[in-house]
Amino acid sequence: MSENSETPEGKAPGTAPGPAAASAGAPATPQGPQPEPLRFFGTTWVAHDGHYGLRRVGAAVGSLAAAVASCFVLRFAYQGLEIADIGGFVGMLVVLMFAICSAVAFRKTWEGFGSRPADPAREDTLRGLKAIGFVGSLLAYFFRTFTEAPGEKLRRTEYEEAQARYAKRRSARTGNPAARKKKGRRG
Repeated sequence: MSENSETPEGKAPGTAPGPAAASAGAPATPQGPQPEPLRFFGTTWVAHDGHYGLRRVGAAVGSLAAAVASCFVLRFAYQGLEIADIGGFVGMLVVLMFAICSAVAFRKTWEGFGSRPADPAREDTLRGLKAIGFVGSLLAYFFRTFTEAPGEKLRRTEYEEAQARYAKRRSARTGNPAARKKKGRRG
């Protein structure tokens, strides 16, 4: 979370600076930290505006539909293995691999909604495993939309901390430091 980052649209959430705001000399973006946009939600998670509820419902339905469609694709792939008559052991290994990878992907995706990874390099090494277990990631996304936009709690905590730090820094600066009288110095 950057304290002075801008939203992708170049404007603050919930504001639409028009020509009147630009001609009045007002800045296009407010001072201070800007919220980090979430996938499918943008910055609507800040004030729960911009059809936030419909976006959550859409994300839940979309992720569940994608998970169901993915299971059908995996079923067709398994049927292809049966047609190839490769044997029961290999079929069992394929099913076991997808089940384990989906469970790991679910867990890692769920943990990612609550905290930033401690070791980003390790997360990069797990990218392939999470790609194989994509059904678990989709299900984690589906279940998380029942309580919040996935990742909202983490981003809200970071955003509020950044706002508090910014307010503390701004309140410490009062007046023009160059105009202050120098104490104990004789000229």
